[in-house]
Amino acid sequence: MIKQPYHLYIERTDASKNMARYYVLEISATLFGEVCLTRSWGRIGKRGQSKIHHFSREKEAVDLFLGLMRSKRARGYRPCPTPLPASS
Repeated sequence: MIKQPYHLYIERTDASKNMARYYVLEISATLFGEVCLTRSWGRIGKRGQSKIHHFSREKEAVDLFLGLMRSKRARGYRPCPTPLPASS
């Protein structure tokens, strides 16, 4: 069971380099009671890629979450409001 929700959406944009990237981190529980950290990234407006990490304890997931957050902030990613899903 997750004690606290963890969700982060950050973006990095630089018009001079034609750069528009996003990065999403989220900690959630699986149906089997494991904790998983899902991270997704790519170009803003595109589907991008994702990776899921499974953990037996929430603390391990939180440690990776915070480490990735620090790393991305150091590279210029900044918090933004979560975008609305694209309509078909």
